[in-house]
Amino acid sequence: MRGPERRQQERRAADRQEPPAAAGPSLDDTEASRPLREGPSTLTAALGGDPELTDGSLLTREAHRVSRAPGDAMQRIVRTYTAARASVGLALVGAQVVISGLGAAIAPAVVSVCVLYAVQAALVWLLPSLRNLTAPEGSARLRPYGWWATIGADLAAFGLLHVLDAGASFNYAALLVLPVLMSGVLTSRLVALGTASAVALLLLGVTLRAVGGSAEGAVVLAQSGLAGMGLFVIVLLGGEMAGRMAREELAARGSLAIARQQAQLNRLVIEEMADGVLVVDRRLRVRAANPAARQLLVAVGQAPPAPFSLLQWPALQPLCDAIQTALTEERWPDTGRQVQLALNPSLKRTLRLRVRFTRSALLDDARDAETPDGHGEGLCVVLMEDDRAAQARLRQEKLAAMGRVSAGIAHEFRNPLAAISQANALLLEESLSPAQQQLARMVGDNTRRLKRIVDDVLELAPSVPGGDALVDAGALTRQVVGEWAATHGVLAVEAALSEASGPDRQSARVWLDLPAEVVKVQFDAEHLRRVLVNLLDNALRHGSQQAGAVSLRLAVRDPQTAVLSLASDGAPIAADVEPHLFEPFFSTRSRGSGLGLYICRELCERYGATIEFRARGANDRHRNGFVVVLQRAHEVNLPGEPRAAAEPPNSLPES
Repeated sequence: MRGPERRQQERRAADRQEPPAAAGPSLDDTEASRPLREGPSTLTAALGGDPELTDGSLLTREAHRVSRAPGDAMQRIVRTYTAARASVGLALVGAQVVISGLGAAIAPAVVSVCVLYAVQAALVWLLPSLRNLTAPEGSARLRPYGWWATIGADLAAFGLLHVLDAGASFNYAALLVLPVLMSGVLTSRLVALGTASAVALLLLGVTLRAVGGSAEGAVVLAQSGLAGMGLFVIVLLGGEMAGRMAREELAARGSLAIARQQAQLNRLVIEEMADGVLVVDRRLRVRAANPAARQLLVAVGQAPPAPFSLLQWPALQPLCDAIQTALTEERWPDTGRQVQLALNPSLKRTLRLRVRFTRSALLDDARDAETPDGHGEGLCVVLMEDDRAAQARLRQEKLAAMGRVSAGIAHEFRNPLAAISQANALLLEESLSPAQQQLARMVGDNTRRLKRIVDDVLELAPSVPGGDALVDAGALTRQVVGEWAATHGVLAVEAALSEASGPDRQSARVWLDLPAEVVKVQFDAEHLRRVLVNLLDNALRHGSQQAGAVSLRLAVRDPQTAVLSLASDGAPIAADVEPHLFEPFFSTRSRGSGLGLYICRELCERYGATIEFRARGANDRHRNGFVVVLQRAHEVNLPGEPRAAAEPPNSLPES
């Protein structure tokens, strides 16, 4: 049916016009409950990030944490390293000041190196132009000037301090561990091993110069060798840790991409659902709601985007009571329950509720896990459906099944009806008595009536939806009305409805008002002819014998649609009859099949058009009207098809 599709399109259009919804479904927008910032809240995000409520939420939350941090892991390490270098530089300068204050002798060269290193480290840390030390994202390596500005400067400064103050009690050699470690983390393995080798040789050289040929030289050299081996171990461990960290970060970003895609899929599926979906907590706060649910909660339009409280609308008290009962008892019938809402004095809506719980009633510590912000409490997912929509869908399913059966039966009826009609025609050619002729004519009339019913049923048989069939609605309407008027012996005149002159208009029972321009619509010509003839037959049957009893008007409403309206001055349709006008096999006439208007609606929906009955006011002469909204073609004025200027009122052929 076109109705649900049209409602979904209206809901999507309304959502595009609304302000963006809150980023998270929780009223308490804490870091633990804040979902991925990738669009409207979804059911997965609405669960509050509880690891017991969502699958893979721990990985998703870790990926979210990584993605929210500025830059990748290597950039964060470089920033930490530059800050540590600045701290070490200040500590070296401070150590020299303390040593000098204690009266100990300090070498001017050592002080100079410490001051220069502190200044260089501070500049690298503070100046924005010197912060971009890493290579483009993905390589996880330092740029060449980045290596010289950090690791190279550390090796030069700390090595020079170790050489200048080798005999002092202050051990500058320990500082060399920092550039060696960072070389293993931020550079390739070959460069890192080369750095470790250079530092190890430096330690051995300084030690050899210091001990000379003393007896303790061998022990000191052995210690320096072990220190060099330790540097190699540090390089290897740093490289392995950096590689593992890069792999984990890549996996986290991949998980984040999957989580974002899944969230988008969930949002699309939930928004397109015809049933309403609400996620409600124990304080009756709605954490998430799809457009269908927001439309069911109010009489006109939609409720505001989540989060909001159901208690703010007194009309929703029965719904609140039902949800509160479900949360308290933690069970609900699988078939659901009905709740009736009086949204306003004239609108009562019956909803069928199905409730599902995010955690089983089943956890003994569920209530103990509740927290003030509500993230530990159980939530319930409420699936709402308008009872009228469910009944309409059931009727449509029954009608579809009945239509398939009827089409099969109609096919079987055609051959016997044709044989009966042919035999009856042969009988009428014989010399029969008047009584026999009357009986034969009765057989012929009823055979033709059955044939019309069979044709109507076959017209309803499932077929391919209307495609790109185009027709000039104005020209076809003029042609159909002319042929129909000639067949029924009535006069139809085409003129503006505001004109009240001319002898033809004063006697014509059908008045037409057609536009001067070409109105191309998406409809098959024969099917539109069928719709027009059915509507004209009904109007003529129920209208009066006066001039202008039937009025037919075609107008362009907007670039996308055109409106075909047909009204008559017959007696108003009863209020109890109006809801059943388009139902199959419903007729107010004893000899009517009740398929005319039903066929009109089916044909209209096949081409994206709509048809409805509109009763007019008591002061309007034409009190009964049918309105058909047609879909216009994308190209209205086709080349080579100019429409002549409007002509004065003229008469259509009369039999």
